[in-house]
Amino acid sequence: MTSNTAQQDAAVADKTILANRAYADGRHLAARQSIYRWQQPQYDLPGIVVEELANTSGTVIDVGCGNGKFVSRLHRDRPDLQVVGMDISAGILADVEKPVLVADAQALPFAGDSTDAVLALHMLYHVGDIEATIEELARVLRPGGVLMVSTNSDMDKRELGQLWARAAGEVLGIPEGPARVSLSSRFSLEKAPSYLRAAFKEIRVRGLPGTIDVTDPAPIIAHLASYEAWAEQCGVPFRETVDRAAEIAAGAIKADGSFKITCRGGILTCRR
Repeated sequence: MTSNTAQQDAAVADKTILANRAYADGRHLAARQSIYRWQQPQYDLPGIVVEELANTSGTVIDVGCGNGKFVSRLHRDRPDLQVVGMDISAGILADVEKPVLVADAQALPFAGDSTDAVLALHMLYHVGDIEATIEELARVLRPGGVLMVSTNSDMDKRELGQLWARAAGEVLGIPEGPARVSLSSRFSLEKAPSYLRAAFKEIRVRGLPGTIDVTDPAPIIAHLASYEAWAEQCGVPFRETVDRAAEIAAGAIKADGSFKITCRGGILTCRR
């Protein structure tokens, strides 16, 4: 299990997988985002970012902006800001509001002390060297600048992990199959503060707990299937496991009326 986890962690930060498969377009990311439609309470994450930047003026960089939902909200609600979307994948930037840049978070194409806020939302677990990347984010921020980071807890969506392990075990004919790929484990909500303290003196954590309650297995399966880019690291036939998970989830919904998933995410606001 340890070697499989190490292999998965390496793949989560593999630039080729990220740019050409996981985020070649917005399809997989949108599938992972869509499951939160069923979460209670609902959180307006772009709205929280706008709120946290209420006293910020000047330039904001969204590093690893993905499909640009935070970029779009900032352009709409804060047209006074100079917002730049940036991602390692050119493909996923195709529909993001301009200006955008294709660049690596570990080597930002900005001068030191040149930006007023940096967003690194659900992306620091994808970089090869987390410590060096945080130093790079701090480098481009002006004194007093704001870094906003988001990630999930080590306890996030445990029910999906249990569902995957059961389905994988049944596919392989063993009591419990390999764990599913965890994107956030390298930089989870529990680990994030210790990483960030090396470069930021003020760190405020805002927890975003909730429960996803679905009565149709479709959003669950779309979420699991969105990890297809890391299928080789799963240690189990990927499509067969997704199909078996769909059957198990459908059975649970029929028996219990719904399938419940516990969410544990959070946003960290940091100042130099």
